[in-house]
Amino acid sequence: MDRRLTPANGRVAALNLKGKIDAEVFTDGELLQVHAPTTTIWRDACEETPDRELLFGDVFRVLEELDGFAFGQSEKDGYCGYVRAGDLSQVTTSTHFVAVRSTHLYNGPGIKTPRSMALSFASRLTIAEIHEKFAVTTDGHYVPITHIRELGSVFSDPVEVAEIFLGTPYLWGGNSGFGLDCSALVQVSLMACGVACPGDSDMQERSLGAPLGDAEPTRRGDLFFWNGHVAIAADAERIIHANAHRMSVNYERIDKALPRIEAAGDGPVTSRRRV
Repeated sequence: MDRRLTPANGRVAALNLKGKIDAEVFTDGELLQVHAPTTTIWRDACEETPDRELLFGDVFRVLEELDGFAFGQSEKDGYCGYVRAGDLSQVTTSTHFVAVRSTHLYNGPGIKTPRSMALSFASRLTIAEIHEKFAVTTDGHYVPITHIRELGSVFSDPVEVAEIFLGTPYLWGGNSGFGLDCSALVQVSLMACGVACPGDSDMQERSLGAPLGDAEPTRRGDLFFWNGHVAIAADAERIIHANAHRMSVNYERIDKALPRIEAAGDGPVTSRRRV
């Protein structure tokens, strides 16, 4: 079983795994919600290896809480690991999401009022009131109405979403407008368009779309996969990707990227897929 998608750590496991694996305790756990701008999903409770990030409003099923960490599984994509327990709180029903790369929450209805926090694209909010320029969350924060959309509203073009992140710093395991990696860019772009997408590039290559033959021309939105990397075709000549070469999200010509990435150690393209 893939540990990234298996809600079990030896001591505790999800109830639906009973009879399939060994664990001391099987439980349905408790649904909690991220109330920090971002929180890292760690491979272990030592904060040594970051795997992914959750965003404000994301829901996490907690199976065990121990020594300040909560072990469990992300509800949006099934990713498992450890998060800081202090970043979680009771679940409220989200109504809207941040639809720009990043926004600020304010303490009052004006741009000169103190900022309470910054949130990334895809962060979820529970809106209580909507005024002329600002919406008010249930906990009293103000957010520009031009920066949010109702939950359930979808974008039509994954490339359009990816372009929102142009210039965003590359961050291994990052999933936000403050920093993200190659698979996170693909995931956020597809999920914003209503397409379910796992968190890591190897999972994405196994599960997304259909493979393309060598003779099939590249179209906007096609996915390019390497060993440990993924990019989205912006058009027939360019890809857009979060990459450590430039440490940011940027466009790159396909005919330049392919030999560069192979020479850097990720090998040739392993597949192209059309979602």
